[in-house]
Parts: sequence; structure tokens; C-alpha cells
Amino acid sequence: MLENEYIRLRAPEPEDLELMYRLENDSANWCQGCTTVPYSRFLLRQYIEQTSGDIYTDKQVRLMIERKCDAAVLGCADLVNYEPMHQRAEVGLIIAPEYRGQGLGKIIVELLCQYAFDFLHLHQLAACIATDNVGCVALFKNYGFSCNVLLKDWVRSVDGNYKDAWLLQLINPASR
Repeated sequence: MLENEYIRLRAPEPEDLELMYRLENDSANWCQGCTTVPYSRFLLRQYIEQTSGDIYTDKQVRLMIERKCDAAVLGCADLVNYEPMHQRAEVGLIIAPEYRGQGLGKIIVELLCQYAFDFLHLHQLAACIATDNVGCVALFKNYGFSCNVLLKDWVRSVDGNYKDAWLLQLINPASR
């Protein structure tokens, strides 16, 4: 369910620590989430060791993006802010800079949606993306997410300016 012929989404392993450290501590990525300080290796190691990997327990799940042909780890894919009452979660993904622009996003979003809808039976997924992140907005729209809400001044960039963001949603086709 969490793989195709090219990519596997799998649980974090201790050997993923350095990539997670690099991605989480790249301040250019912070405005896409809610990070305000760097993560230590110690905290990330604890996360890897202590996370249950169960969305029902943790209200989130992090999956590592692994290329099957050579086991290279390309980034992270997340389902976060899981709401069991409403059967929804938010999608997040980050691909290491050296692997961007290779069409991986479409594969990863497809795998996450299949997992969320077909296995977890979620009703909907959402993504909050800055409007100037044109490539990411296009990726989600091309997969069927709709831009339903424009959030004004939602994201503060590293330079202190505010940017608008789209709240994109995808309703599980099987639940309609």
C-alpha cells in the first residue's frame, strides 16, 4: 500500500537521523510549518525511538521517502493534525533539495492519499500551502485537491513579511 515500483514510504529508522536533522533545521523550510528553532539530534533521535508510528496514538505519522532501486532516502512525508472525530488529516511533504524537480511529489501524494483513504478510511485530506509556492500548489491541484480557502497573511516568511496561503482539500471519492 505504501509503495509502487519506484518509491517506498516507510517508518523512520535510526539511520535517517542525519537527513531528518538537515531537513528540519533548514530555516528556509520553517515558514512552511510552525518550526521556530532548530531541532537537536538528541530530540530527533528520541522521536525516532519513541514514536509509535500509529496515527491513532500519535495523531500523526511520519514516513520516510525511499527510492527502491538504491534505498536512497529522499525526504519525509507526513500526515499530521489527525482528527479522529472528523476523519481528516493534513498532508505535508519535504523532498531534499537534490531530489526536487524529478516528479517525485506526484508519486508521494498519490501514495499518501491511497494510504489515507483506502487503509485509514479518512474522509478528507488538507494541505496548507503558501500561494507563492506555485509548484507545490500545482502538484496538489493536479492530484485533485481544490483551493477552497485563501488565508490572508497566514505564513510569516524568514524576512518577516506575511504571505497568503491556500487551504487545499481533497474529499475521499469513496465517501461521497
